[in-house]
Amino acid sequence: MKIRLPSLVILWLLCLSSLEARSIDPYKVLGVEKNASQREIQKAFHKLSLQYHPDKNKNKGAQEKFSEINNAYEILFDEEKRKNHDLYGDEKGNPGFDAGNPGGHGGYSYAHFGGSGGPGGQSLFNFGFDDIFASMFGRGWFGGFESARSQSGSKGPSKSIRSINSQVFRKEVVNKGMTWLLLFETPTLMNNHLESVVEEVGHSLEGVVKVGWVNCESEPSFCKDLGTYPQVPRLFVYAYKHGDSGSLVEYKGDLVAKDLRTFCRENLPRFSKRVDLNHLEFSFGDGDSLPGMMLLSSKKDTPTIWRALSSLYHKRFNFYDLQVHDVSDPAIRKLGINALPAIVGSLSNGEKHILKAGISVKDMNSAINELSALLDGFERKNKKSDSSRARKAQTESVNEQIPLLKGANFDDLCGQSSPLCIIGAFRSSRARKELESILSVVSKKSFSRKRSSSSGNRDSISYALLDASKQPAFLNAFDKSGYKSNDKVLVAYKHRKGKFAIYAKELNTEQVEQFISSVLNGDVPFTKTRQPPKLS
Repeated sequence: MKIRLPSLVILWLLCLSSLEARSIDPYKVLGVEKNASQREIQKAFHKLSLQYHPDKNKNKGAQEKFSEINNAYEILFDEEKRKNHDLYGDEKGNPGFDAGNPGGHGGYSYAHFGGSGGPGGQSLFNFGFDDIFASMFGRGWFGGFESARSQSGSKGPSKSIRSINSQVFRKEVVNKGMTWLLLFETPTLMNNHLESVVEEVGHSLEGVVKVGWVNCESEPSFCKDLGTYPQVPRLFVYAYKHGDSGSLVEYKGDLVAKDLRTFCRENLPRFSKRVDLNHLEFSFGDGDSLPGMMLLSSKKDTPTIWRALSSLYHKRFNFYDLQVHDVSDPAIRKLGINALPAIVGSLSNGEKHILKAGISVKDMNSAINELSALLDGFERKNKKSDSSRARKAQTESVNEQIPLLKGANFDDLCGQSSPLCIIGAFRSSRARKELESILSVVSKKSFSRKRSSSSGNRDSISYALLDASKQPAFLNAFDKSGYKSNDKVLVAYKHRKGKFAIYAKELNTEQVEQFISSVLNGDVPFTKTRQPPKLS
């Protein structure tokens, strides 16, 4: 096959560019001091690669300059290469980027444009015709340039970007409340500039966004199932746009840290409800819901840290946030707050507490950790309060209403401490009144057991009501149908054994007494639950 003159010219230029790399000092190329930190080197590389990227800079010499920048970064980013250069290289830039390496390139580093051949799968100049055309016509973010790291055989990004496989994705990413910035690529597509931008964004949003790298070469079916298999490297944010379920949202903007950071912020969850001063007297809960958390700040929009925190804890708290212009406002003073930002927590019973006022943070990561500890402590306080209320409800006079079963009191009423729990499940207000009336009378009775049974008395039985229309999952644990055709049913539940018995016939006081007596005497067969009953 004949090679036309233009192709030969291009080949000659590339060879010349490679030879010229011998006389260039990588520190001077990146404009950093010899004692520069890795962070300073990354910043310099990011700035220069943006300035001279062939897709952005069409000036003569920009492509060669971009190649020099990549080579310089490859040496200085690699601790071993940098050490060799500092030990054996000349301050004026001779003999080249790297110290001599027997069997390698004779102490020099070259710009890589793909291709193969030579020792270790590399030729001296290391380029191919397809890459020449790619460099002429562009290749997305990369402008036809492959990463020198991928040429050297590295199989992953830097240590600051975590490798994510299908197992880790399912266990730590999917619906765990954390926002992730994920880079999908293969080792042959890896690019230093792209990774440095991802690292920079991950570092600036540490604590709020986690960063991961997916190798689609090792798990192609995983990437194809997600619809993320790359022809070129692809960036996605795992975001929570629709409730509790997360999804991948692709970033298609310019590869600029500022733009990518903005994209990540825009896709942070919004589990916190925005309220105003006119509705400050909101209800955190009436004993039937989760405890509440409110942030009061001067911010016009929900702060980034609060959006991240509310996502991590949205299944454990109801979140709110409020913009405050002046702490002297009567509504704010009524809460006892004298400095912003401030966090007010409310127990499930509606009792409010100022958790912290005049909050100052060092960075987002430490702020998330400190506030998480604050929320964990308040959650323990709420559970203790709920448990105390449940015990009080159990010891109240039987003339009072039978307690309504819910997540907060389930363990106390029907947990390990209760050998037998009698639950009246209803679907209408009429059914509730009937069951409440029956159980109030029955709960006063003392039931005797056969001698062959273990000893016990009325204290070994607990009674509760269940709103089956609001807690359908609870009855589904006993039967797939959830007894939806019944307006009211009676459940005898033994938590320790994970067994139950159902009485779904017409209910009256006498029949319920007989049913409970038969249960205590072992005359009623019990069945294993399909799954542990749950309350929302």
